Amino acid sequence: MNITVIGRGHVGGGLARLWDKAGHEVRTLGRDGGDASDADVVVMAVPGNQIAEALRGVTGLNGQVTIDATNLYSERDPAFPSLAHQVKSIVGGPTAKSFNTVFASAYDQIGTQRVTPSNLYAAEPAAKDLTARLITDAGFDPLYVGDLDPGARLLEDSSGLTRALAGQIGGPFFYRYGRPGEL
Repeated sequence: MNITVIGRGHVGGGLARLWDKAGHEVRTLGRDGGDASDADVVVMAVPGNQIAEALRGVTGLNGQVTIDATNLYSERDPAFPSLAHQVKSIVGGPTAKSFNTVFASAYDQIGTQRVTPSNLYAAEPAAKDLTARLITDAGFDPLYVGDLDPGARLLEDSSGLTRALAGQIGGPFFYRYGRPGEL
């Protein structure tokens, strides 16, 4: 699969390395922008308040499936119910929200866990299966929380809880959801 990741930081660069290791063709784009026309999927991995600026420099966005991994660190644009909806308004394709409730600083430790960590995601129907596959290829167990609306907003709003837990636990952590008897 051809993946274009917009953002070369901890999240974008880390996901790019995981997917490259899984055998995907991955291109990362930074502040200089670039062409995404050959991408099967576009992954948005910049701070939430930089979405419009980051996408402004990207050409070839033509309705590809998009995974929004951004987090809310400032005010959300009130014109959109979520950051994922803002991304969708620019790229135009089926959209998912994922990777915003896991810690990029722990990506290199995914494979050493006793059980596969969970990764929550919300997705429109046309983005659901591809997103689940890329979550799995990154080393996580995908856990679908529902459609983009209202799922993306729920995931974005939970990032504050994730950061608060990290403060109490003393750093990044993995999580695993399971039914009774599965853990």
